[in-house]
Amino acid sequence: MTKEILNHEFDFWLGDWELTWGENDHGTNRIERIMDGAAIQESFEGDGYKGMSVSVFSKEDNRWHQTWVDSSGSYLDFTGKFSDGKMILARDGIVEGKAVKQRMVWYDITENNFQWSWERSEDEGITWHVIWKIQYQRRA
Repeated sequence: MTKEILNHEFDFWLGDWELTWGENDHGTNRIERIMDGAAIQESFEGDGYKGMSVSVFSKEDNRWHQTWVDSSGSYLDFTGKFSDGKMILARDGIVEGKAVKQRMVWYDITENNFQWSWERSEDEGITWHVIWKIQYQRRA
């Protein structure tokens, strides 16, 4: 059986990264291919918080699927695509008992840095509000 990776849209994310956000917050993120290259694993650490995700491109629906778990007990599932220079993965969620849409956006992507934002919409995706913004810088 020939193994073929059909989608390289997340390759920009591969590697070791220094992260900064807010006033003085920082962390690290290691992104690597696993499962013979078929999946991408993320290992995040920052200011006492740890998380990991696994992402895979589905040939069935031509979308990315990501599962996130973290040290606070969160489990989040996302789907999305790369379009117009941005990777956007989204989900339906509940915040304080209210239905919301949530998404992650990777943008301003270059070889050695990019921006990432965690966003929420309370009006079915008409408007989005940035909740958390992280600057990624590739580790030397």
